[in-house]
This record gives sequence, C-alpha cells and structure tokens, in this order.
Amino acid sequence: MPPVPEPMPEPASPRRGAIERVEIQGANTDAEQRRQAIAGKIVIGREEIERFGDSTVGEVLRRLPSITLGGRPGRGGEIRLRGMGSGFTQILINGERMPAGLALDSLTPDQIERIELMRAPTAEHGARAIAGTINIVLREPLERRLNDLRLSAGLERGRLQPRLAWIRNDRFGEKGSYNFSLSALRQDRRDDLALRTRAIDAASGATLLEQEETGESFERRDRVQLVSRLQWRHGPGEFLMLTPFIVAAESRTDATRQLAQTVGNVPLPYASSRTAGDASFSLLRLNALEQRRLGSDARIELRGALSAANWRGRSLRLEFDAAQALTRSLHESTDNSDRTWTLGAKYSRHFASEHNLVTGAEAESTTRRQERETLQNGAPLLADLGDAFGARTRRIAAYVQDEWNVSKTWSAHAGLRWEGITTRSDSAGSSVNHTSSVWTPLLHSVWRLDERRRDQIRASLTRSYRAPSLQDLIARPALTARYAPPGPNVATSPDRVGNPDLRPELARGVELAYEKYLPAGGVLSANLFHRRITGLIRNVTGLEAVPWAAVPRWVQRPQNLEGARVTGLELEAKFSLDELLSEAPALALRGNLSVFRSKVEGVPGPDNRIDRQPKGSANFGADYRLRSAPLRLGGSVNWVPAYRLQITDTQSTINGAKRVADLYALWTVDRDVQLRLSAANILPRDYANASAIVAGNTIQSVETSGPTWSAWALRLELKL
Repeated sequence: MPPVPEPMPEPASPRRGAIERVEIQGANTDAEQRRQAIAGKIVIGREEIERFGDSTVGEVLRRLPSITLGGRPGRGGEIRLRGMGSGFTQILINGERMPAGLALDSLTPDQIERIELMRAPTAEHGARAIAGTINIVLREPLERRLNDLRLSAGLERGRLQPRLAWIRNDRFGEKGSYNFSLSALRQDRRDDLALRTRAIDAASGATLLEQEETGESFERRDRVQLVSRLQWRHGPGEFLMLTPFIVAAESRTDATRQLAQTVGNVPLPYASSRTAGDASFSLLRLNALEQRRLGSDARIELRGALSAANWRGRSLRLEFDAAQALTRSLHESTDNSDRTWTLGAKYSRHFASEHNLVTGAEAESTTRRQERETLQNGAPLLADLGDAFGARTRRIAAYVQDEWNVSKTWSAHAGLRWEGITTRSDSAGSSVNHTSSVWTPLLHSVWRLDERRRDQIRASLTRSYRAPSLQDLIARPALTARYAPPGPNVATSPDRVGNPDLRPELARGVELAYEKYLPAGGVLSANLFHRRITGLIRNVTGLEAVPWAAVPRWVQRPQNLEGARVTGLELEAKFSLDELLSEAPALALRGNLSVFRSKVEGVPGPDNRIDRQPKGSANFGADYRLRSAPLRLGGSVNWVPAYRLQITDTQSTINGAKRVADLYALWTVDRDVQLRLSAANILPRDYANASAIVAGNTIQSVETSGPTWSAWALRLELKL
C-alpha cells in the first residue's frame, strides 16, 4: 500500500542501556521515493500532474514512460502500459483495486496527490499485473491548511468545456484532519467519421463490394464528483481514516450516418440512420482504515470498503431507405448495478536485523445485476436468451513479503502471494461456474554502486497472471447493430459472445534496470523487461450456427492460444540542462523512449504481436522559467508509430500513427493567484485504422478515419 500520512510520533524515553536510533531524512521528493524503493517504480508528483492543466487522468498518463492510449488523439481511451491493455495493466486507487464500474477518466488530476508506475508486481499490491501497475494516490489530509479554487474554460471546435475544482485541507478538533476535493465539469464534443467497407476477391484482387458510411456525432457529458479523507488520531502512529467517494455523471449522444454503395449490387441494409441515446452513472463508496501499533516496531492495519455503482443506458436507432421511409427501429435499454464489499488485514514489523516483514489477507465480493431489453420494430429480440442475468465474483488472497537491507549498498525484496477467484452467473443460455487460483512468487533486488546511492542496478524475477473478465466468461450474445438477426451478418461486423471455459493467463517475468541520479534531482535510466505468457487470451472470429438466427452468423469469442513472448527496452531522462552544462540556461528537459517486441505462438508472422501493442512510443518535453517575468513556458510531444497486427491466421489490423503536441504557459500573478493557458493537440492530424479478415474466397475489410482537433483551456488558480 502507499504510505498513509500519520502524525509525527512523540519522542519516547530511551531504555536504560539501549542505543537510541536516530533517523535523518531529507526531502521526500519524487526522485527520492523512486530511489529508495526496492521494487522499481516511477513516482509522478503534483507539479508534473498539474503542469499542462489536463482535464483527465489519461492525458497526464499519456506523457509518461511506456504508456499509450487507445482511441484517436485527444479522445483518451484504454490505458495500456508497455502497449498491453485488456487487463494486462493493473490499475489501483490508493493501493486498492478500482471500484467496479468506475473508469479511470472519472477522476480529475486535481484530485490526485501522485501517480506510481510499478514495473513489476509485488505480493502486497497484487500479481494481476503482467504489464505492470498504475497506482493512483488521491489527495491526503496533511498538517498544513489548504483552500484552493480552480476555474477553467476550455474550447474545442467552438464548443465550451467548463470545469471547476475546489480542494480543501484543514483540521477539526484536537485530533482530526480532513481533505476533500470537489470537481464538476462538462464535455461538449462533436466528431466526424468516415467508414469504408470492402470485399475483395482473394485470387484476382478485384473489388467485389465497396460501401462508404459517413456522418457526425455529438456528445455532452456532465460529471460531479467528491473525494474526501477524514482522519482521527488515537495516538502516535494510530488513527482511523474514512474515505468517502461519490460520482454522478450523465451523458447524451446524437449521431447521424449516411451509407452509400460504390461497387457491387448487394442490397444496402439502410441508406441513412440516426441514433440518439442517454446514459447515467452513479457511484457511492466508503473506505475505512484503522491502524494500530503493536509495540515500537510493529503495526496492524484493518481495512474495509462498501460500494454501490449503478449504470443506466437508453438508445434508439432508426434506419431509413433512400426515400427516407423508416425501415427498421432498434430500441435498447440496459440497467446495471454492482454491489461490492472488501475486507483486508495487514501486519508489518521492522526487525533490528534490517528486515521489514509484511503479511496480510484480502477478501472481496462483487454482485452484478443486469437487465437488458432489445426491441426490433417493437418486438423483443433475443427474448429466448433472457433479458436479465446476475453474476457474483469472489476473490480471496493472502500474501507475505520481506524487505531486507542486506548491506548499505544491497537490498532485497521477496514475496509470495496466493489468490483465488470464483465467478458464478445464472441466466438463460449463459450459466457460468468458473474458479481459478494462482501462486505467485516474486523477487526484487537493488544494488547501489556506492553509498551515496547515485547509481543503482535493479533486477526482478516475477510471476503474474490475468484472470478472465466477467464479460469474457458470460456467453450471452451482444449483437452487431448494423446486421440484425434472423438474417446473416458479415465478418467485419460480428456478434460477440463470451467463453466460460477460459483459463487465466500466466506470465513469468524478468526486469533489469540501471538508474543514475543527478545531484539536482535529475535521473537517467534504462530498463529491459521480458514476459513469457502462457494461455494467452485473444478474440477469434468465425462463422457459426447460432440459436438467435436462422442462418450461420459471424461470431467473435475469446479463446486461449498457446502463449506469447514480450520483450522491451525503456529509456528515460529527466534533468535540468544546467546540471550537465554549467553555462546553459535552466531549461528542464524530460524524455522517454520505449521499444516493444512480442511474438504470439501459433499465429503466423511477421506481425504476430500482442493485441494492440505498437512497436514503441516516445515523449519529449521541456520547461523554462523566465527570469525577467513570473512566467513559465513548456511543451511536450508524444509519438506512437503506425503498426500492423496479425491477430489470427485470417485476421489482421492496422493502426495509424499518433502525434500529439501540447503547450502551456503559467503566469504567477502573486503567491495566491496563477493563470494557466494550455493547448492540447496543437498540430491535429487525421487518425485512421483498419481491420481485415479472410472469409472463404474473399477478403473483407473495414477502414475507419476521422479528423482530430485542438483544444484550448484557460484556468484561474486561486489560493483562498
């Protein structure tokens, strides 16, 4: 777990004849936290989090080493560490798994104290982290008072994006302190889309069919959230902390599409369509932590949490022919609810022999209830498969780990964790009873080349895993909206079902890193990693006879493949130019370069890599504080190259390059007032991707493209 803030213990009278231990601590900077950790991690503090005035966590993470985002630039998307998403990346909040139903972008950067990137798993934080772990640490109740107000107005494509954040930190009574962060924002977006579908004769290369769909969509999101921490001190090193977490969000969407056929004589399913929808999400969560000392060198922590998440969605799709006559209506309504409780206990003890022992146990239960209704032209669709299902997932874990300072220049960290997960669900046609358990031994070590700890070598040997998600296990079908049953669909628009027979993915990992810390706080590092994954889960599309249609349909379902090997090199540099050149200006530079290579067994090459993993990523940024004025300027460039992936022997995808450049200017009016101007994606470029599948004697493909847009924001930061 991340360190929990606690009051400074009162000095105790030393025992007669005992040697009093005196600790001298320097500033606990981000670089110092990184240097002191035995298991390698990167720590990102408040200054770097708020530098560009980002509105979402994803925008902050995009500039960090080895992190890439799905989706088009400026629109966020799935967060992937080392190019691996889909559950390979473990995301924690305050050292605990994210609440069910909560998206990481539901948090705003104003509510975050720091971000920790853990490259290898540890027994305490969990081993469901084949790619690594991203730990989001929320604002903490500190001794100093804080009362900040931030008002922001953003502009994208002429549409206003207002945002407000209020952060307060204070004390109550003699032993109480609190922190809360309230944020509210609106996102108002307009997007254009072009989609081209083709069918090509595999033998001759002749185009048999070509359809083009164009259109635009509008989306408005409103979100309010409150995160708070309340702490009562019982005594030195003993306290009770409550952390309430409240989120309320609503969204509305409206999209129009026009479909035209330029080659072929296949009847079009429609000439135009319009889809309107609305959704709402709410989350209530309460975490409790009680910490007690057991003597001078031991302590125990008891944790618990309750959460309730609800999601409601309604959509109506109308399709028209060339004469604008209504040909089909599709009304979908979905109501999801998640109820979760967690319990945990942790015992830690520091021994005089420089051992720090930690052991603990965790239990978690999540119950999901979903009610879904689909009406096609007013008649129920998939009624035989049921409109409701329930599922329950239970997780139990136990772990032990020991951190040992073998000498002044060598430290080791060994851990062992067992985790078991049981998933049960019951609905018409999709009953599941799935159980898995995994032992994960973990070993980390750091060698300091001198006692000043300026140069370090790190090494890790780990075992990690990824359990199948509930969505992957449930066999209930999700139908493509474009080609409804009982007729056929096409390979590029498959239905989707789960697979209750999935096994967990297991991975053995190696990390080897060199770090050099500069006197003024800079750092240079190189990290080499390797993962050997068995039982790799991948979505495979095939033609099947299905109970919801009179003819065979293309269906996509997850399957376990043989395995994969993933290797990568991560380079990072962060320093001020005058650290290296005495006559240079105080220009702060930062950059990182990551190179990824992977190979999936059983899939023909040459591009048989991990799903959605690019060949690499790069970031470069600079900041400069003017001496003649209270002004700070900076910018960053993020680059992910285009890449092709071979999914199976018949499926492939191509993803376009991403280049995103951001700028900011910070004007300090006085000690209580700052004005921040930021520009995101200042050189917007069209983004495109494509997918293809060999279906019999034809190659079917879909190409998607659309423009991206610059976003400007002006933020007033006040200390009240």
